Amino acid sequence: MEKLVRDLTLILLYLTSWQEDVAFGVARRSWKGYPFETLDVLAEEGLIDGSRRAKSVWLTEAGEEAARRLLAQYGLASRDHPEKDDRVVCLPERKRKEQPPR
Repeated sequence: MEKLVRDLTLILLYLTSWQEDVAFGVARRSWKGYPFETLDVLAEEGLIDGSRRAKSVWLTEAGEEAARRLLAQYGLASRDHPEKDDRVVCLPERKRKEQPPR
């Protein structure tokens, strides 16, 4: 179960990431709103990087590649061209239903 949580966390980090211009090119960044234990494992594996104090993490090149492989493995991306799956996916905001006054 821990491996599944790790895989899904990496996938979500990738899918909710954005690209930022940095001194050495472009890097992919994501908010780290996931269990710290899982983020620590991903950092130890070299898939993400960043300060413990920051609210976001960088996906390393290995992390991006692993996320693309996992997307293909779970049938969520093309196995033929995972490198072309570079979209940054933004989740739409939910509209709140207005509640009638009580």
